[in-house]
Parts: sequence; structure tokens; C-alpha cells
Amino acid sequence: MSCCAPGTEAVLDDVMSSEELWLASRDLGNGSRTLELGVPAAYCGACITKIESALRQRPEVEKARLNLSTNRVSITFRDEVDGRRSDPAAFVSTIAGQGYQAHLFQDMAEANDALRNKLLIAVAVAGFAATNIMLLSVSVWSGADAATRDLFHWISAMIAAPALVFSGRFFFASAWNALRHGHTNMDVPISLAVLLSYFVSLWETIHSGEHAWFDATTSLLFFLLIGRTLDHLMRDRARSAVLGLARLSPRGATVIGVDGARDYRPIDDIRPGDRLMVAAGERLAVDAVVVSGESDIDWSIVNGESRPMPALPGDRLLAGTLNLTGSLTVEAGAEAKKSFLAEVITLMEAAEGGKARYRRIADRAAQL
Repeated sequence: MSCCAPGTEAVLDDVMSSEELWLASRDLGNGSRTLELGVPAAYCGACITKIESALRQRPEVEKARLNLSTNRVSITFRDEVDGRRSDPAAFVSTIAGQGYQAHLFQDMAEANDALRNKLLIAVAVAGFAATNIMLLSVSVWSGADAATRDLFHWISAMIAAPALVFSGRFFFASAWNALRHGHTNMDVPISLAVLLSYFVSLWETIHSGEHAWFDATTSLLFFLLIGRTLDHLMRDRARSAVLGLARLSPRGATVIGVDGARDYRPIDDIRPGDRLMVAAGERLAVDAVVVSGESDIDWSIVNGESRPMPALPGDRLLAGTLNLTGSLTVEAGAEAKKSFLAEVITLMEAAEGGKARYRRIADRAAQL
């Protein structure tokens, strides 16, 4: 249940044009393209259903899939519909219509660290308030006289109020955003429960009532924040596994031309049949076959074996493996997006986005 925190992406609403979005998309062939957008405010099953359903209703969209671990929605769409080129900016507007900002996905590590720190501080504040109010409540439960009881209730109210505003802002902001767009999410009942318990307790305190529930209010907030913080940390760990694999892929490679000239190209510009030079200490950018040279290759990313294996002309090497000793000339066998490393990353993201039976039940309940 990671909270609605903006990432370090470029906001599309005012900055990114349709042409820039089109260039950010990737051609899949057969008249289809795919575009990935960051949706940092998505955090629950209801968010997935709303965003995916809204996108799939568009005639040009073939498939839409939201991954909560990476907070990214992957949209597969047709180049043209009825002879007109598809406008990727319409996807941003569709997502915005559901109450979520869409961004071009970039590195979110710094934003995640900032959100984690904010959540931890909020947990500490709520825990401090809950502990101190509970101490005052024990005295009330033990049979304090009316004057002492009223005094302790007022002190509890003053402790709970700033804790409620500071630590509960994650739930309140999300609930208000959902209601503003005409639907609910799981933070709406949470916010109602916390606010109602506080104001009912305050009403009882003003009228010298015997019972108040400030301890329950702050304790509920404390435990809910613990759950949200743990969920954020687990998602961050899952996201780090994917990003760790992605970092193993080089940004480019040295291509050997027909005339022997060497040209460093970005990884997306490497095509099957290109001859690449792989120096000692470099990782392979794409799946390839050794043309000349001999070396030792670290295959630990593939099979977990730390012992290097020899590479000879004719041997097939996979993207992400590490060249250890000698220089090699290899021939690219596939594009980067179809390499072994890209397939592993895709499978990991698909596994994170998969839904178990009980999670599907919870998602349906969240939509009610």
C-alpha cells in the first residue's frame, strides 16, 4: 500500500507533447507500439482496475497492464485507427480522468527513498502519540475522578490532533483525490474511521463524557502506517531486483564496420548481424556468437556458477554475461529488447504483476 508520492519523472500534463510521447514509445511491428508511463499514485487493486479498464475502452488500445511494484502502466496500441495516427497524449488524459497523474517513467530511486523516510517519520509520530495517550488512558480506566479524567482527555486530544494531521495526511490526500473524481478507494473508509473516532471523542470530551477513544484513533493510525510502510519497503525491494538486472545491461557497444572502423552505438541501435568488439571486463550488450578471439566468460548471471567458462569461435553468448580475460569479436544474434537479459527482466516484472487467487478476491472487494 505504498502512498501517493510523485516520482522523479517528467510530468506530461504541461511539458510533454504528443510527438515526444510517440518517440518514447517502442515499435513492436505489425502496426503496434508499446508505451510505458509511470503512475506513482497507484497503490491498490482498485487503482489497477480503474486505470486498465479506462485504457482498454479506447479503440486504439490492444492491451494495458499496470504493475504496482514498479508503478508503471504498459500500453500496447495500434499505430493507426481508421486511417488516423494514434495520439499517445490521449492515454495521459484518460489516466488523469481517473484521478491519477501519468509521467514518462524514469529513475524513481530518489523519490522512493524520500517517501520511505516520510513514512518512517509518520510511523514514529503516530507511535509516540499512541503510546503517550495510552498511558493517560490507563489512569482514566483505573478510576480517576471526573476532573482528572476530563484533564487527561483534553491532553489526549491535544496530543492526537497534530499526530492525526501529520501522520494521517497520506490517507487523507488519497481519499480526497478519489472522492474528487467521483469514486472511492481503500483510504476513504480508513479516513472516515480515523476522523469519526477523533471527533466523537472530542465531542465526548467537550461534554465531560465518561469515555473517549483518542487512544484507539492514534493506535489505528499507527498500525495502518506500519502496514503501509512495510508494503512500500517490500515493493521497493522487488523493484530493486528488476533495476539491478537492468543495470547489468551496457548502455551501448562498439560496432565494427565493414571497413574495420569502430563506432560506439547505443544498445537500441544494434541490429542482428552487426559485429561487435567486446573487451576484457565488458558485459555483452546483446545475445551473440563468437566470431574470433578466445576468452573466459562469467556465466553467473545465467546459471549461478561462479567458475568462468571458456569462449571459443562459434560459441553462443548471452546478454549480461561478463567477458573476463581476452578481447572478442562477436556477431549480434538479436536486438537488445529480444535478448536473454531483457526476457528475464520481462518475466520478473510479469511475476510481480501477477495476481494470486486471494489477491483477486481482495481487489474485487476494494472496488465496492
